[in-house]
Amino acid sequence: MKTYKQVFSELKRAALIPFFVIGDPAFDTSFEVVKAAIDSGADILELGIPFSDPIADGPTIQKADIRSLCNGMTVKKALEFIKKVKDYKDIPIGLLMYYNLIYQYGTEKFFNDFHQAGVNSVLVADLSVDDAGEIDGFAKSAGLDTVFMVTPNTSEERMKLIASKTTGFIYTVSLLGVTGSRKQLSGHIGELIGRLKGLTDVPICVGFGISTAQHATTIASAGADGVIIGSKIVGLIEANIENKEKMLADISAFVGEVKTALDNNA
Repeated sequence: MKTYKQVFSELKRAALIPFFVIGDPAFDTSFEVVKAAIDSGADILELGIPFSDPIADGPTIQKADIRSLCNGMTVKKALEFIKKVKDYKDIPIGLLMYYNLIYQYGTEKFFNDFHQAGVNSVLVADLSVDDAGEIDGFAKSAGLDTVFMVTPNTSEERMKLIASKTTGFIYTVSLLGVTGSRKQLSGHIGELIGRLKGLTDVPICVGFGISTAQHATTIASAGADGVIIGSKIVGLIEANIENKEKMLADISAFVGEVKTALDNNA
């Protein structure tokens, strides 16, 4: 199974990491969408298992969760989905999800089952590093990397704690607030990346609000090891919900555009 470490060491540029909600808008179309992103240059996948109360997410991803849940997505079906993706290509997969889903499934069983399916890491959006003991032992035993979030108002002392608990990459939130496309990046993101780079060698991947190729290259130029794009891509699913072919074409074109920009920026 390909690891984050392999991807970050092999690339001469920032990794391109698109985010999708598993099963949005339905299982088979979601799989085609993910394949299109892989074929267009995704280096790592960040996948969400849909949840009814995604408190870190803005309207675009909330609606994707609803579409997926209404079409019958469950944690067990998400497991099947990941196996299909890994059969298609050995690409690192990180889950971004909420703790209740893990707890209800059974924490130890969840980490074991999903690692065996091909997942590299699990980021629990509503579990802070202070509660890392709820999961990190099970993650380590299962062979999973840990991923935690840093935000613009995280103190230096807390950044050090988060870095010490992280084995995969630090998910660096570019702004205060929930997920969602933004016209402009936060003016503080370069400083935030610089602070983290001065504290740790753990890879830094930046998400929230990144919605253009120019945003991606700005983040990469600031020193990020990876660029995570979610709401912009998920919005292309919503915009083309009645036209699957256009949906796939638009996602392929956008992912390809960002990859080319990152290549040229390297």
